[in-house]
Amino acid sequence: MRTGTVSLPLHPGKCPAWLFQRMKPLTKEISRLIIDSYGTTELLKRISDPMFFQALSCVIGFDWHSSGTTTTTCGALKEAITSDMGIVVCGGKGKTSRKTPSEIDASAGKFNLDGARLKKASYLSAKVDSSCIQAGYELYHHCFFFDENGNWAVVQQGMNDANGYARRYHWFDAETFVDDPPDKIAGIAEPSALNLVSDVSEDARKVSLDLVNDNPIHLRRYFTGQTTLSDDHTSMPERHEILPCDLSGKDWQLLQNAYELQPQNYEELVCLKGMGGKKLRALALVARLIHGTELDWKDPVKYSFAHGGKDGIPYPVDRSNYDHSISFLRDILAEAKGSEKEKALRRLASVS
Repeated sequence: MRTGTVSLPLHPGKCPAWLFQRMKPLTKEISRLIIDSYGTTELLKRISDPMFFQALSCVIGFDWHSSGTTTTTCGALKEAITSDMGIVVCGGKGKTSRKTPSEIDASAGKFNLDGARLKKASYLSAKVDSSCIQAGYELYHHCFFFDENGNWAVVQQGMNDANGYARRYHWFDAETFVDDPPDKIAGIAEPSALNLVSDVSEDARKVSLDLVNDNPIHLRRYFTGQTTLSDDHTSMPERHEILPCDLSGKDWQLLQNAYELQPQNYEELVCLKGMGGKKLRALALVARLIHGTELDWKDPVKYSFAHGGKDGIPYPVDRSNYDHSISFLRDILAEAKGSEKEKALRRLASVS
């Protein structure tokens, strides 16, 4: 399931080397203790929980609400967790994220796992958050975790240049990616967003698939008058309908290629090379225009804070949940060794 999203402001600078070198051993001990006590799957579940991930970031000493929380904590996890612990961490920030498929291939064999299945999960989770939920966030970080049992988790992040915020997305062992995947999303709701994978947009997904498989040449009359999308939208089409995603010649060729491949479901359509947010949005809008299919324009953000606020905004502090987060970390850290344990416990004491 998809397990959450968190919105974080962009902060300049990077994690100092002296701090990161201390993050790695503490992260390793915390991870090892969770694995020893609860198993590898439990660690993946907790990494995919935005509340636990945020707590882990704070415990190992990073800024509580910086966008760097995601990249630095994932970096510490990747260097701290080794395959002998039963978990592999792939991907990362920027160019490193594009190495995820090859890193999965290199490690899946060690556990005798189906690398193709894991690569599909990595690809689809990124594709949904970048192209199927269109809220203005462009992915630039993708970290894929999997264990010796074939369970997996994703922590990825996108940036919205307009508001300067990053949004973190969490996934765990999803069985469905495009048909209303379960979610528990936290963040700042955008006033304009298109959610193509919600149950509200189900008919739009079906009609989009039909439009492609019925030959997209039949769609051209709905785009007559403009064959390219201008940045300022000053080139006006002859038609009266306003479609934000007019298609270029290259886009039409891609749709023609999709028709020749005859995708069997929306997931296969989304997986086609080059089938990005622009094409998916255009198909959905034409589906709306022709058949009146409903589209979900509500940003799927549901929660803005992990534990609530002391003044009751956006909701009162959930003391039971708050205490559980603290006690869980305190229990596992109580078994840690060395000075890093004392520092972590002092940080926990400061919030309890």
